[in-house]
Amino acid sequence: MNASSTAELIQLLGSHARRAAFEMARAPALQKNAALKRLAGLLRSSIATLQVENAKDLERATAAGLSAPMVDRLKLTPKVIETCALGCEQLAAMADIIGEISGMRQMESGIRVGQMRVPIGVFGMIYESRPNVTIEAASLSIKSGNACILRGGSEAIESNRALAALVRQALAENGLPEDGVQLVPTTDREAVGQLITMPQFVDVIIPRGGKGLIERISRDAKVPVIKHLDGNCHVYVDDPCDIEMAVRVADNAKTNKYSPCNAAEGLLVSRGVAKEFLPKIAAIYAAKGVEMRCDLESKQLIAGVFTAQGATDSIALLKDATSQDWFEEYLAPIISIKIVDGLDAAITHINHYSSHHTDAILTTNHIHAQRFLREVDSASVMVNASTRFADGFEFGLGAEIGISTDKFHARGPVGVEGLTSLKYVVLGEGQLRA
Repeated sequence: MNASSTAELIQLLGSHARRAAFEMARAPALQKNAALKRLAGLLRSSIATLQVENAKDLERATAAGLSAPMVDRLKLTPKVIETCALGCEQLAAMADIIGEISGMRQMESGIRVGQMRVPIGVFGMIYESRPNVTIEAASLSIKSGNACILRGGSEAIESNRALAALVRQALAENGLPEDGVQLVPTTDREAVGQLITMPQFVDVIIPRGGKGLIERISRDAKVPVIKHLDGNCHVYVDDPCDIEMAVRVADNAKTNKYSPCNAAEGLLVSRGVAKEFLPKIAAIYAAKGVEMRCDLESKQLIAGVFTAQGATDSIALLKDATSQDWFEEYLAPIISIKIVDGLDAAITHINHYSSHHTDAILTTNHIHAQRFLREVDSASVMVNASTRFADGFEFGLGAEIGISTDKFHARGPVGVEGLTSLKYVVLGEGQLRA
């Protein structure tokens, strides 16, 4: 691939992707599934090699002073690689929806009208930190019959190159165009500006990263964007609830991993269960070093219990919440805590402050659960489950390209179906319009 400038390079990638998209769209399911299974095998057999390349990125990121959550997102552990491989196999086992015709109906004229599911064509993926996104995007692109152009962050360039090479190997070995998945080989920031402004080659852009990146893409793109700006996710502990279950779920939602966008950032507790619930979850958070930014009522309640226990170190983790805290996506061992009057107040708070990503209710009241599901305006709404389940793999999508908080086309974890479109098909027998 020869190009004298970044602009020419991206144009070249775009033209190659557009040609490859035609081949990917018409590839039979068996061929796509074989490539996915081969990719899973290559990932498992290349763990040592991938970790060598990943170590270069981690060393450079640490030397550059990247924050701990950012460095954590960069890691390609054997567990992360195995999850990627399982995602490929899960996708391969799924039915192929490309070419499906739905809603076929007979009209008075005699024609039959329905809709066929087809690939979008070419999508551009712009993402930061997590190199496993390279495999998630590539595998979904293969299954959905699309071509894609991937532009990962400069901090993960070595890891992404190694992963992309495995993808291209799996495609080539199974008779699919290598250019069905292309990684932008340069870390030049101009590449992003070029990629998002060439609708002749790219049909949709999917940014995945920090709020600043996504705001820039949304502002400057000349092609449609599937996006979410941040993940301010909430857990609401209802009255009534199973207290022990609520403690376990609220712990997992926050501390299972701090850096993902589906980690809980806000904890709302109904006043009727606060005295029983809050001391238990606060003790767990304190033991794990989680800073708690509380409203006055919750802070007094928790501090009173800690004082009685002589837990002075734990008291130091209690802070006063500001109005901005209710909006925050911390991506760190910090959580905002507020006592609310009940279900109505919790729903009002969530719909006002949340980023409409993922919110959960912990309750034993069926009517409360149903109201929460209907009335909370978020992409994923959960009952008695950790927000950490808001993930394409956990939802059975095989993998996810990202999580969309948009309301058109795709919402929530975006899997194969989110990378497709519908076109009308008409079947006739020579009918003429009167």
